[in-house]
Amino acid sequence: MTKHRIYSMSVASVYPHYIAKAEKKGRTKAEVDEIIRWLTGYSQKALDAELGKKTGFEDFFTNAPRLNPSRSQIKGVICGIRVEAIEEPIMREIRYLDKLIDELAKGKTMEKILRN
Repeated sequence: MTKHRIYSMSVASVYPHYIAKAEKKGRTKAEVDEIIRWLTGYSQKALDAELGKKTGFEDFFTNAPRLNPSRSQIKGVICGIRVEAIEEPIMREIRYLDKLIDELAKGKTMEKILRN
């Protein structure tokens, strides 16, 4: 089975788009970083290092220090597909992140986004 090309795409190449999407709606880079840290368990220093190394999405999620167990509470549709129905683990993690960034851009509170 051929891997999807997004798996080898660097997180750093998509990260500015996450920031732009958030900032366009009055949110901040700090909130985007908080979401990524919550989802993956990376510290800010480790996240910055991964971005600097241009780590691909597959390695970024595979090597994440601690994927948040509450991420299974993330539900809804992203790119026309229900995130909870995605069977491929890495693709599901990528779509979880996409969904959280969408929620941020739609004005949800950080408490709700982080499932507190």
